[in-house]
Amino acid sequence: MDRYKAGMLARSKAGHDAGRIYVIIDTDGAYVYLADGRIRTVSNPKKKKIRHIELICRKNDLSKADDVQIRRILKEYKEEEF
Repeated sequence: MDRYKAGMLARSKAGHDAGRIYVIIDTDGAYVYLADGRIRTVSNPKKKKIRHIELICRKNDLSKADDVQIRRILKEYKEEEF
């Protein structure tokens, strides 16, 4: 469980959101809480089982986590990816 930390990026492997990239906001046992800043905001994160996500080894600072910062992190990652 200690390899899943807040600020890391994760890709959904299962469910209707398969393939979407999120930022891990919090962890709780077998679950992580994910946000994308648009549909899943910091105030309403998606609860997903750890086995249904794939970690992207990239850590970000979430000291002032808000939806704008989450969107910026995801945009920078997508720009680097292509």
